[in-house]
Amino acid sequence: MHPVLFKLGPLTIHTYGVLVAAAFLAAIFLASREATRKGIDPERIMDLGLYVLAAAIVGSRLFEVAVNYEYYLSNPADIFKIWKGGLVFYGGFIGAVATGIWFLRKHGLPVWKVGDIAAPCIALGQSIGRIGCLEAGCCYGKPTDLPWAITFTNPDTLAVMGVPVHPTQVYESLGTFLLFLALFAYRKRIAFDGQLFWLYVLAYSVLRFCLEFLRGDTVRGFVHVAGFDVSTGQAVAIGAFLTAVTMLTRLKAASRRKSAS
Repeated sequence: MHPVLFKLGPLTIHTYGVLVAAAFLAAIFLASREATRKGIDPERIMDLGLYVLAAAIVGSRLFEVAVNYEYYLSNPADIFKIWKGGLVFYGGFIGAVATGIWFLRKHGLPVWKVGDIAAPCIALGQSIGRIGCLEAGCCYGKPTDLPWAITFTNPDTLAVMGVPVHPTQVYESLGTFLLFLALFAYRKRIAFDGQLFWLYVLAYSVLRFCLEFLRGDTVRGFVHVAGFDVSTGQAVAIGAFLTAVTMLTRLKAASRRKSAS
C-alpha cells in the first residue's frame, strides 16, 4: 500500500493521518446535521467533537502503549509516533465516551440523545479510518491463499511483507460502513434515547470479536478469559457486548416506566 502520501521537503504527509482526519471531518459534519434535526445546537456538537478527538487519540495511544509496554519501555520515543499506526480503537472509544459524558453534563446536554446522534457517525468514521490502517499496513491479517488476499510490498509498511494476507482492514471498513447504513436508516425509529448508541456498541463488539480471529499482528496482546486465550480486542469486545445488552435492557425498562407513569 502507500504509507506515505507525499513529501514536501522535510515534511512527510502520511496517508494514515490524512484518512484519520478525513474520518473525523466526515463524522463531525454528519453529527452536526443530525444535531440540527434533533434540536441541539450544532456548534456545541462541533466543540464536543474537538474534545472527543483529542481524548480519542490520547486514549487509543495509551491503550496501545499499555498492551505493548515492554516495547515502549525500550523505545519511549515511539510512543509519540502515531503516524506509524498503533491507535487502538477501544482505548480511543473509552477515552472519547468518558470525555463526551463530562462535556455533555457540563453543558447540560442530553447524554443519550447525543449518543444516538454520534453512533452512526462513529461507524462512518471507523469505515474511513480503517482504510488508513490498510495504507499504513497496521492491523493486518493472517496469511491466506484466498483470491482476494493482499500482499504488502512497500518497505515503509507496518505489515509483514511479501506474504498474501487477509485484508482485515477492508473487512472492518466494509463491516462498519454497513453498520453505519443500518444505524442511519434506523435512527428515526428508535424507541428510547440511547438505543442507537448501544445498538452500535453491541453490533461493533460482535464484528470486532469475529475479525480478531483473522488478525495476524500479534502485538495487540492476548489475555486468558474463562479458560481460553483471546486477544485483548476480543476480551474488550466481550465486555462491551455484555454492557450493551445490560444498558439496552435498563434503558428500555426505564422508558416503559416513564410511559406508564
